[in-house]
Amino acid sequence: MASPKYYLFVILCAFAAQTFLISAGHEHHLADKNGLSFEATMTHIDAGKNLTRLERIKRAVERGNRRLETLKSRISGTSPSAGALVHPGHYEYLMTLGIGTPPTYFDAIIDTGSDLTWTDCTGDLFLPANSSSYSNLTCSSEFCFAVTGETCHNDTVCSYLQLYADWSVTMGVLATETFAFRTSKKDVLTVRNVAFGCADYVSGTTFSTNANALVGLGRGSLSMISQLDEPQFSYCLTPVLENEPTKLFLGSSASSLPHGPVRTTPLVQNPKYASFYYMTVLGIIIGKKRLHIPPETFAIKADGTGGVVVDSGTTLFYIPTTAYNPLAKELTEQIKLKQANLTQEVGLDHCWIMPSSGSYSFPKFILHLKGAYIELFRENYLIEVKPGVQCLAMSQSDSLGFSIFGNIAQQGYMVRYDLAREELTFVPSHCKGL
Repeated sequence: MASPKYYLFVILCAFAAQTFLISAGHEHHLADKNGLSFEATMTHIDAGKNLTRLERIKRAVERGNRRLETLKSRISGTSPSAGALVHPGHYEYLMTLGIGTPPTYFDAIIDTGSDLTWTDCTGDLFLPANSSSYSNLTCSSEFCFAVTGETCHNDTVCSYLQLYADWSVTMGVLATETFAFRTSKKDVLTVRNVAFGCADYVSGTTFSTNANALVGLGRGSLSMISQLDEPQFSYCLTPVLENEPTKLFLGSSASSLPHGPVRTTPLVQNPKYASFYYMTVLGIIIGKKRLHIPPETFAIKADGTGGVVVDSGTTLFYIPTTAYNPLAKELTEQIKLKQANLTQEVGLDHCWIMPSSGSYSFPKFILHLKGAYIELFRENYLIEVKPGVQCLAMSQSDSLGFSIFGNIAQQGYMVRYDLAREELTFVPSHCKGL
């Protein structure tokens, strides 16, 4: 074996001087990689399933809690060999991906919290022998050296072992292949000579209920964004409890923003965990009251713990207990409604019963970021779990000060990640029908 953790995928990374083709029907168009741009469709993992609203919420909360715990174990170093562990599973969104010549299409997990792109190569999804464009990478490949793990000899195939923090495992070899993406315009974008992980063994809860393939959109050197030299991407999340698809924009297509107030904050790097996207949170305002939360509550600490990670693969907005307690107290004081105890049933700690007639005006929730203020609308911090019952879509993380800005808080916003400018931009938008 020769390469645990950095994700074999140098994912579309073998792009070195590669050529990209866009095909519409039988017509192919050449495009320079620096001008690579397309729109794709992301589907929520529970969309179309025969689940009640309450069941979907419970599943989402459970996935979020498991993801939080495995992220915490990796960052805190509390799991055995935590330094060798990769980002956890329990993801939220899928996209259609094709690999090989001719392409085999299947659903792959999308994750902004990891770099690795890989697929099951045992034949259930993709079989290398059936593709004319498949080629193994050797240990002398620059991509092999980018993957941490055991040392392998220069004349052998570069193998990898990827251990996730929930003990899920994927292992196999590094290879190059042709990747195909079905765009929202029904075209097919084809990328040749992509380095990726070709897994001959996949095990664990991370992938047993989701998909045996993953596309990494993290900010590390092996991610699709970094390796394709595409400095920006964006998405506009539709309501997570509905079946509407979400658009993903890669490259120059992410440059266009919808009309509305543009709020931009710096992306922050954590040298110890280079894959994550961090932003700086300076405070929280509920109604007209700024909560007494020291700014360092959300800061990245010298040992790499703490900070606020922006993660589309997590459901709730998790904040440290020192911030969550005053937040919950202030909301309870300002929301003059009868409370409901649904902690055991739903996994959410604070719920309110809506008035039987008429509407109710909930307090504004303002997040103070470095250089910007963004409003979390009602649907960004409250979720209707039952008819007439609204629950706080937030929870507490732990004393480490680790926070996750999850997908419910992001829905209804166009969120753009600009790696060239190191900026994160939020624009309120009607995401349906984009």
